[in-house]
Amino acid sequence: MGLSLTRRINNNFMSADSDVTNKFVVALAGNPNVGKSTIFNALTGLKQHTGNWPGKTVATARGVYFYENRAFNLVDVPGTYSMMPNSAEEEVARNFICFGSPDATIIVSDATCLERNLNLVLQVLEITPDVVVCVNLMDEACRKGIEIDLKELEKCLGVPVIGSSAREGKGLDELKTAVYGIASGSIKTRPINIKYNEIAEDCINLLKPPIERVLNGSLSSRWISLKLLEEDENFLEDLKTYTGKDLKDEPEICAALEKAKNILEENLMDEDNLRDMIVSNIVSVAAEIANKTVTVKNSKYNEPDRKTDRIVCSRVFGIPIMLGLLALVFWITIVGANYPSEIIASLFSLLEVKISAFLIFLSAPPWLHDMIVFGLYRTIAWVVSVMLPPMAIFFPLFTLLEDLGYLPRVAFNLDNFFKKACSHGKQALTMCMGFGCNAAGVTGCRIIDSPRERLIAIITNNFVPCNGRFPTLIAISVIFFGGMATGDKSSVMPVIVVTGFILSGVFMTLFTSKLLSKTLLKGMPSSFTLELPPYRKPQPGKILVRSLFDRTLFVLGRAVTVAAPAGLIIWIMANVEPGGISILKRCADLLEPFAYHLGMDGYILLAFFLGLPANEIVLPIVLMSYMSAGSMMEYESLTQLGALLTSNGWNSLTAICVMLFSLMHFPCGTTLWSIKKETGSLRWTALSFVLPTAMGIMACFTVTCIFRLFGWA
Repeated sequence: MGLSLTRRINNNFMSADSDVTNKFVVALAGNPNVGKSTIFNALTGLKQHTGNWPGKTVATARGVYFYENRAFNLVDVPGTYSMMPNSAEEEVARNFICFGSPDATIIVSDATCLERNLNLVLQVLEITPDVVVCVNLMDEACRKGIEIDLKELEKCLGVPVIGSSAREGKGLDELKTAVYGIASGSIKTRPINIKYNEIAEDCINLLKPPIERVLNGSLSSRWISLKLLEEDENFLEDLKTYTGKDLKDEPEICAALEKAKNILEENLMDEDNLRDMIVSNIVSVAAEIANKTVTVKNSKYNEPDRKTDRIVCSRVFGIPIMLGLLALVFWITIVGANYPSEIIASLFSLLEVKISAFLIFLSAPPWLHDMIVFGLYRTIAWVVSVMLPPMAIFFPLFTLLEDLGYLPRVAFNLDNFFKKACSHGKQALTMCMGFGCNAAGVTGCRIIDSPRERLIAIITNNFVPCNGRFPTLIAISVIFFGGMATGDKSSVMPVIVVTGFILSGVFMTLFTSKLLSKTLLKGMPSSFTLELPPYRKPQPGKILVRSLFDRTLFVLGRAVTVAAPAGLIIWIMANVEPGGISILKRCADLLEPFAYHLGMDGYILLAFFLGLPANEIVLPIVLMSYMSAGSMMEYESLTQLGALLTSNGWNSLTAICVMLFSLMHFPCGTTLWSIKKETGSLRWTALSFVLPTAMGIMACFTVTCIFRLFGWA
């Protein structure tokens, strides 16, 4: 299938220190959803995406920070529960810690569930002694009545332990100091040595000496001994890849391993028994340390979350609550966006007068004046006026739900539907990522372990509308279903329409997943374990900053970057007239017969093709095409846009078909490139282009036939 994901990501990670001459390399590890990305951002000043749900970090994230006149290259490895990996991202995390030679490893733990997090800490300490344990979310632990004796914990583990509340910036200076001490060698650690039963220890002692001689002490011989005894073939293959040593080809090691296996057989132990014993010992030691260091004043501290989840995740109320929240977000977006759009448009109108006067003052030729003002400037003005207000409202609301911890509950509620579609429950998370950006959703599919299910998630991700398509859906729904075209204004009907189209996208995701599972990608769904994070108090200031700068302005900047040259191209196509007919009209006329059967016209269909670089520019291209000589109209209000569209033959059928095709057509250029990178296959990329487009054509054709059959259009 072309999905050599694990090996490819591993190689990316192993190259993490290729550009860090004279820098300390620091690995940042931990369970999912413990605040690793928040700590990464706080230390490096970068803007890796954070959110209250697990599985966001699926590939390398690197940044640099400075302390004591030294540079530290911080590598955020994917969240993992164990150094005994069951997924691609867990294997990546293990391999970087084991083979990446970090000068220090920060293990971030959740103070509210320390015992569970200690399992990973103890496993990493088997691999390397150069560890700093960062107990994060101390503020949450305090609110829940959980006290942690950090000094006692440090004594038990034998490595530095730092308490932090990363979202508030507390404990980060102490963390830098501890990391510097470990990396520079000024702090010597004495990590806890987990003792297994006598049989296992005898086997380990047999293997350690020859392993140390072969590997020259570069890796933990005790850890490697355990992997040999477990017959962990994936690890041994990775060991061969990164060290060039095949331990099973070493006579001395083979002889020791044979003796060790004989000892295990004599005591009725096989690889599975040994692995279970190792895990049991680690869990027991973690529980023992937690009992010594953690005091819980209120044993029912999780009860409010559990009571909330009984409602939010229930079979009866889960889906209705999800739909209600979705509709509420769209209602606030639609009601709040119209007036700011008009204000921004009026400001652009004033600026247009100045630009026009300036060009006339410069004696610019008419063609240059028109191309800049009517082609370039008005396209940018329209994109900003129409896109900025809804995005500035929608993204903070979406980020609020994300920070609150609601997105994993959405995945939980949808898991049964994805299971029936023979796809993976984690696809619900990647689908939610697609609401922000389909390219990000495609990349996020790395959290799905099964190559078959990962491919299904990648191919179907485009059925959920990204931020580039939301403004089009909202604008058309307000114009044709909110009474803008008739003067009978309403904010409820557009909400129902947009929510309905979003649900249609989810339905098409499930339907296409089922179709692929029964045809090209046959198979049964794999098991799915989802950690529901605690509900967390949102931080309004950070939500606004992150949603406006990291999302809204980023998307708007991309839209403007693409829309500006598109405006110039459309103007040129509309004004170059070989044979007395413009290139734009010739192209539209060519597509007109086919577009008619889809409930659209040639200009609309042409706009979708020209909008391949970015979905944000489809509607602006349509409007420019309708204007005389390809000039963009001066945007004043949605009512004015509605008048332009209806005068060019738009009706409710056209609006529905445009929204349907916007929902179901080929991905944008960025998403297609991401699909090619993730699958490594032109064949799957082509299918990702053709499949949603075919679905959109069939849907539009069916709706058009029904409307015309009953005389509704």
